[in-house]
Amino acid sequence: MFDRKTLPKVLLFLAAFVFFSANTVYFIEAGDSVLKAGLDRTYHLDFDDVVKKGPHLNLKSALLVNYEDGSVIYAKNAEKRQPVASLSKLVAAMVVVDKGVDLSRTEKITKADAQRSSRSRLRVGYELTLYDLLHAALMNSDNRATRALARATCGSIEEFAREMNRKCAKLGLQKTEFYEPTGLDARNVSTAHEIAKIVHYAHDYDLIAEITSKKRYNVKVVNKKNRPVQMANTNLLVVSPYEVLTGKTGYIRAADYCLASLVKNNEGERLTVVVLGAPGDRLRFKEARRLVDWGFKHI
Repeated sequence: MFDRKTLPKVLLFLAAFVFFSANTVYFIEAGDSVLKAGLDRTYHLDFDDVVKKGPHLNLKSALLVNYEDGSVIYAKNAEKRQPVASLSKLVAAMVVVDKGVDLSRTEKITKADAQRSSRSRLRVGYELTLYDLLHAALMNSDNRATRALARATCGSIEEFAREMNRKCAKLGLQKTEFYEPTGLDARNVSTAHEIAKIVHYAHDYDLIAEITSKKRYNVKVVNKKNRPVQMANTNLLVVSPYEVLTGKTGYIRAADYCLASLVKNNEGERLTVVVLGAPGDRLRFKEARRLVDWGFKHI
């Protein structure tokens, strides 16, 4: 038996053991460093209770996760490795924040930035703050902005891609690989499972969560008398009944249309939805909505 002096210590130890045991399914490890976003965590997803008969979706891969406990509600080809297009930019943004670069610095859009990026609203020669470039990259999926950020952060696209892969290795993402930051390269690959984790990690960055949840934002071209250029969020879930907490769209021909997002309903419940390889732009949002609507009825 414990005496009166040792009993409080034993009870405290048992309470701590129960608390941490109850939380090891999802948040199992706290890192030594504190990001500007908050505590560095390790996320694990639980596939034990996947619903066998979910909605039939017209896409290559999908995943639906209860964010609160990491339990997977729906999975389709969750471990299939495939191109992820501009979903790559979520990891690119994490690298920018991790590096602690001064976001008030400015960078010009170069001719090299403009290659294979004709749809950008940022012209060659435009100079913007890194803060505004981050908005353009994440909200409008601007490839020119992403390349400018990579150059400003690491000096070259190649070194920046290496940093992205180091980040993935640190996070334990074994099936995710990047060759450049924009997602235009079809060799940028991942799985629905690991993209869901990337969404969770991105949400831990306050700045990334803030930017990706906005509907619109005006960046300013500092060498054009602060001329405003409006950026609209390509994630159309921001105009759905759900609150978008973070997310990103992506498209290249090899990947088809992709979407990954963390959303919250009016009851405060949160779901992470990943759809990869939808054959149409609007269809990806339609299928994501079907999956989320169904999912909130199953948690």
